[in-house]
Amino acid sequence: MPDVVADGLRVLFCGINPGLMTAATGHHFARPGNRFWPVLHLSGFTPRLLKPSEQGALPSYGLGITNVVARATARADELTAEEYVEGGRLLTAKVERLRPRWLAVVGVTAYRAAFGDRKAVVGPQERTIGTSRVWVLPNPSGLNAHWTATTMAEEFARLRVTAEA
Repeated sequence: MPDVVADGLRVLFCGINPGLMTAATGHHFARPGNRFWPVLHLSGFTPRLLKPSEQGALPSYGLGITNVVARATARADELTAEEYVEGGRLLTAKVERLRPRWLAVVGVTAYRAAFGDRKAVVGPQERTIGTSRVWVLPNPSGLNAHWTATTMAEEFARLRVTAEA
């Protein structure tokens, strides 16, 4: 699954891994029940609701997308601990190279597994990668019933306001 990236982004969003629909279409967060695109718009990151097929427009807003693990699965719980750790290592190198202002990992469980931080919670982290700050966001998957689109958008908006400052 190709990344949507550029040097010096405001925010590089990092999904857990591609779902099967994403792998089939080549578009990040492509599953219809995934709330990433609506939440990105509701939080003010984009001026209108983008479709997954419009992901190439993200760098024009200072945004990008990558994943912790490249392997596509039906569910993130199919990934191994080793895949998360290796993904965290590769993600660190990518962030050091691209130097986004913020790395936003969507999914606290994925962040904990990739970076060995068992106590991490949603929000800004103490960790930095080079000059990039790290923020953990809720997972926008439709399977994450703990967060509504509205509460997710509020957390995404906290990051947006901070990233624009």
